[in-house]
Amino acid sequence: MFTEKTAIVTGGASGIGKCIADELRKAGATVYVIDIKEGDHYVGDISKQEVLEEFASYVLSRHEKVDFIINNALPIMKGIDECTYEDFEYALKVGVTAPFYLVKLFAGNLAKGASVVNLSSSRDRMSMPQTESYTAAKGGIAALTHSLAVSLAGKARVNSISPGWIDTDYTVYEGPDAYQQPVGRVGNPMDIANMVMFLCSDKAGFITGENICIDGGMTRQMIYHAEHGWSLK
Repeated sequence: MFTEKTAIVTGGASGIGKCIADELRKAGATVYVIDIKEGDHYVGDISKQEVLEEFASYVLSRHEKVDFIINNALPIMKGIDECTYEDFEYALKVGVTAPFYLVKLFAGNLAKGASVVNLSSSRDRMSMPQTESYTAAKGGIAALTHSLAVSLAGKARVNSISPGWIDTDYTVYEGPDAYQQPVGRVGNPMDIANMVMFLCSDKAGFITGENICIDGGMTRQMIYHAEHGWSLK
């Protein structure tokens, strides 16, 4: 399906990113992964401008055009009690600045029908305590998505995905962990990779600037104490 296509996946050495990279390869794409973890990929810290520039030069020295950019790398999650200025700044660099700058670096080399997919989170619309750095970064990339979609109109489609609870070890949960979710289970990386593959395909040719929440329906479920079996203890 993606033969002769070139894809970039940030944070693609493990978890959701690795699943996405693997699925793109299975479909025939040449995939370039950049990750801070050591391994058989381009190793680098995407919070650094020079690393992004060197990575872009590395890819473009091998391919004139890029078809897909998947901004997946995870920002750190720290809350207001422990998150330092530097921690918060780093989270935004990884979660928002790097995706913006990476797209900018490749903007002149996007192939016809190019697609950018940004990984946000259902935390872009709801929160738990002590998650400010991560939540701010995920909210930022969700907003960046529709801005890029307008700026890159005619050059690339840009969409984002907001995963809910995704177990990267494919653990099968039972009991309340599963049943609290309207679909009756916890998600896994393939739930996200399948949407990435769709958004990169011609089947999604009329979709741009959108955020798609894949969370088993959790953010659509109203929860009030003492109603429908819910209780706050």
